[in-house]
Amino acid sequence: MAEKVVLAYSGGLDTSVLIKWLQEKYNADVITVTVDVGQQENLKEIEEKAKTLKVLKHYSIDAKHEFATNYVFSAIKANALYEEKYPVSTALSRPLIASKMVEIAKEEGAVAVAHGCTGKGNDQVRFDVSISSLAPNLKIIAPVREVGLTRDEEIKYAKANGIQIPTSTNPYSIDQNLWGRSIECGPLEHPDQEPPEDAFEWTVSPEKAPSTPEYVTIKFKGGVPVAINEESLNPVTLIETLNKTAGKHGVGRIDHIEDRLVGIKSREVYECPAATVLLEAHKDLEKMVLTRHEATFKQQIDTQWTLLAYIGLWMDPLREDLEAFIDETQERVDGEVQVKLYKGGLRVVGRSSPMSLYDLNLATYEIQTTFNQSFSKGFIELWGLQTKTFNALKKKTSEWKSTEASKVV
Repeated sequence: MAEKVVLAYSGGLDTSVLIKWLQEKYNADVITVTVDVGQQENLKEIEEKAKTLKVLKHYSIDAKHEFATNYVFSAIKANALYEEKYPVSTALSRPLIASKMVEIAKEEGAVAVAHGCTGKGNDQVRFDVSISSLAPNLKIIAPVREVGLTRDEEIKYAKANGIQIPTSTNPYSIDQNLWGRSIECGPLEHPDQEPPEDAFEWTVSPEKAPSTPEYVTIKFKGGVPVAINEESLNPVTLIETLNKTAGKHGVGRIDHIEDRLVGIKSREVYECPAATVLLEAHKDLEKMVLTRHEATFKQQIDTQWTLLAYIGLWMDPLREDLEAFIDETQERVDGEVQVKLYKGGLRVVGRSSPMSLYDLNLATYEIQTTFNQSFSKGFIELWGLQTKTFNALKKKTSEWKSTEASKVV
């Protein structure tokens, strides 16, 4: 009797080839799983394609709301930007997809799960660590990594096995979800060249963006966005709306050199309109409601949280430990932030909060202020005391060395 293997299935060439590969090489009954995290694909067509390849069963799982509330919102609270650039959009989806695969594997009595990750990327780590953490007894099969299948070999194999392949070739490798669109391969592998315009879908060229700026007001409650321009929206709709609005103005294009976990430096191009706006707005609101000490310390926590998400350690207990601190700080992150979108640019132009530490009576430069300026003289004396003491000693030591040097001469 054939054993069951659960395959993460996208409907593309790679994972379609893997269905036949698993059926032939492992004599497996393949169960395919497609997890909808907002990739904007026709799930019905994907299901039909899986069935034509004679899978035992196919699952289509709508996880957009779960992805937004349990993963994306956590990233917003943590101001998650890997290497100060990448909003970890692809990285965030992997542990969720892995958890759904494990659920199906347990339900179906499967002995293994499979994915189409290569041995050069980060995703293999994210999937493998998440799966093995949730179900250590499940075998993990990664044929692309284990056999080293090239794209040409996949196409040849597909044709030999009657697997439908696209008639038009796309030079790019695309991964997308609610939080962002990742574009790799082809001309993008040459970091000295500007990305071709055909690489982008979610954002217009800044040169072709509207000549009139657009103002957007985002309301936050407990550190997460809840409304746009005073209209309350569910998490998925809110992110989708901002993706379209910001993308229309050319906001959210990211192009940088990224350090992959496996040691490779890679040129990465992303489109993350909503993420770019929400992270900037959230960070700005935090500055208004957190003390300097909280904000400074939280930067370290945010960096570590983001690193865990990126390097595939979502299941590590340290993430939950860090989130305990992060969530505590977010209780006061309530308010509204107004951003200005124009020609690829994003700028926060206003913010307000019932929890604001900004006090006009203290901050104003007018004479009528509650800030007692006479206190500053004594504060400055104590603030710079050690610095002044050090420099006095430095001068004294320098003079002593000069004297001793003249004696030697």
